[in-house]
Order: sequence, then C-alpha cells, then structure tokens
Amino acid sequence: MQFAEIQYTSSRPGLPAISDEEAAALARTTVNLFRAWQLSDIEARTLLGDMAQRTWARWKQGDIGRIDRDLRARMAILMGIHKGLRYLFSDPARGYDWIRKPNASFGGMSALDVMMRGELTDLIDLRAYLDAERGAW
Repeated sequence: MQFAEIQYTSSRPGLPAISDEEAAALARTTVNLFRAWQLSDIEARTLLGDMAQRTWARWKQGDIGRIDRDLRARMAILMGIHKGLRYLFSDPARGYDWIRKPNASFGGMSALDVMMRGELTDLIDLRAYLDAERGAW
C-alpha cells in the first residue's frame, strides 16, 4: 500500500499551508492508512476530530468535500505518526500492529488508546514521542 508524501508550501514563512489538492490527496491517504491500521469507523471518525458518520462514509467512497484547516492539520500529524512508524519498523505490518499494542511508555495503554482521547494535542504528543524514539530531535 502506498501513502502519498505531501509537500507543504506557504506564503507566510514558518506556517505551512496545505493546498486543496494536497488536502484531498491527504484525505484519500488517510482513509488508506486507517484501513491498514484496521480502525473501526468510530475510531477513524474520532481521530479525525469527531467527523460526522455521513462524511466519513463519503470519504471511504472517495467523495472528499471541503476540508477545513484543523482537519488538514490533524491528517498531517497522523501522516507524521505513520512516517515515524515506518522509520522505526522496517516491516510495515509491525508498525500497523504497534498502534494497538500496550506500551509501558503510555502507562500500559496503546498508541490508539492515547489517540482516541480525541485531542489534537494527543496526536501531537504521539508524533513527538515517535520522533524522539527515532532520534529526530
């Protein structure tokens, strides 16, 4: 399964912008990633900021509508989490499985448990954890 690399550009230095075309590609890639992670619809919708059930159903069918800035940021962070796992695990399946495995670093919770709290900061913290694990800091 291939996942798109998104290029970030902005007319404002230091503030990356995701174009509408990139956001649509990111949304399609997110659907594929969630399939690889074997997420339920409720889990997927929670990670996307409590997305409406009808909207998620349309996304899974390839009907991607307007994507607001917060959802773009959330998906970009999720792709960063995926990227961090790909760096840590040479076998992609191990990274996909890691999402559900209990982890002492998270008090015995899994990464998915952490992300399911639903806060953007939980995604950011998980991304930072993975970056630190691979020595990206």
